[in-house]
Amino acid sequence: MAFLGLLFSMIPTLLLLASSSPRFQAEARQYDVGGRDGWVAKPSEDYNHWAQRNRFQVNDTLHFKYNKGIDSVVVVKKEDFDSCNINNPIQKMDDGDSIFPLSHSGLFYFVSGNLDNCKIGQKLIVLVMAVRQPHPVTAPPPTTTLPPQTVPATGLTSPAPPPSEKSGSGRVGVGFGVLVGFVLGGFIGLA
Repeated sequence: MAFLGLLFSMIPTLLLLASSSPRFQAEARQYDVGGRDGWVAKPSEDYNHWAQRNRFQVNDTLHFKYNKGIDSVVVVKKEDFDSCNINNPIQKMDDGDSIFPLSHSGLFYFVSGNLDNCKIGQKLIVLVMAVRQPHPVTAPPPTTTLPPQTVPATGLTSPAPPPSEKSGSGRVGVGFGVLVGFVLGGFIGLA
């Protein structure tokens, strides 16, 4: 019986630990930039509107699908993004089917490697959400089951206080003491 009590007391802790393990956390996702259109000069939905509809997490990836030899994807700094400057790339992808890992939180800036396409709006800003650290988990103190103890019923009663002229509490005290002794004695006797 004591084992079952200990086991049941540990269930909340085990569930909490299991839910915080990497296996139970959300898996990384791959996002197809531009949806069905892919990375094109005139998408059916503005790229930044597309990005605002999504929640990007660290370890997610962006999949850029485009025409190899005609276009490319350039990762740039903010100032180069604003001016469509492709001469100082952080990274350039030009294989037509590129995967970009979102390795840290913050803003990422992408522009078309085709300067004319960039100037007509083929550019993308992605905000990757910060990684939240889970609160430290502390296990509850172990519960121990004490063996049943027998308490003599005579130890539960006390002498009645002397009667007071201002109140009739003396009789109530005697009645209450007898009642408590009776109830506890009955419960202990059942155990």
